[in-house]
Amino acid sequence: MDAICDDVTAEQEDLDRIVSAPDVLERPTPAPGWTVGDQISHLWFFDQRALMALTDPDAFAADAEQMLAALERGTDPSVLQGRAVSGEQLLSSWRRDRATLVDRARAVDPKSRVPWYGPAMGARSFLTARLMETWAHGQDIADALGIERPATERLRHVAHIGVGARPFSYVANGRSMPEEPVRVELTAPSGDTWTWGADDVADRVTGPALDFCLLATQRRHRADLDVRAEGPGADEWLDIAQAFAGPPGAGRRAGQFAR
Repeated sequence: MDAICDDVTAEQEDLDRIVSAPDVLERPTPAPGWTVGDQISHLWFFDQRALMALTDPDAFAADAEQMLAALERGTDPSVLQGRAVSGEQLLSSWRRDRATLVDRARAVDPKSRVPWYGPAMGARSFLTARLMETWAHGQDIADALGIERPATERLRHVAHIGVGARPFSYVANGRSMPEEPVRVELTAPSGDTWTWGADDVADRVTGPALDFCLLATQRRHRADLDVRAEGPGADEWLDIAQAFAGPPGAGRRAGQFAR
């Protein structure tokens, strides 16, 4: 838990340095209708809910019902929360609550199950998901500001969730997943190779880890990335890959971020 908590903190601090620049919170991001401040508000809101899930599961369950009801009414509490305070308050509150979450998570039994929106998650996976969310929304912010973020070895966490979420990608899109497995081979920022799946599997996904993570978090269109598929199962998956919970998003347009 200490290792994943250290990586979560590092990801948060990297993003913090970007949003601490003057006059950036009102900038529009590639997510329609969302500013940089809205992205931070979303992270702040769910860091609070993550702490609630760790410390008071009953309160989390009740809060989740209220949030889902609000979404059905067409309002997003995760964005409205940040819009109700000043930019300075938003950043200070996000910093305080994310630190509280990580401090609490360090004492959690890594074998424990944590409730979330859907099936409960293992504690390590739960914290890994917070890192993935921070990185993905951080990409929206970097794109809004025209910043190129250096890829780090923390991408392995994001890629791991993306690979593990393959069955969910099919469920979210109302499709039946093929029985054939897919092997994933990604080139890490260090030049090492990260692999998932058996070596003798016919269907394969290969490419840079950064590109796979951008695809799985739907921050880039597949056409703008160097992620390759061998076999029909791998090819179909890359069209619908989704590392995050909830319904499939609109993603990004082909050519929107062409290299």
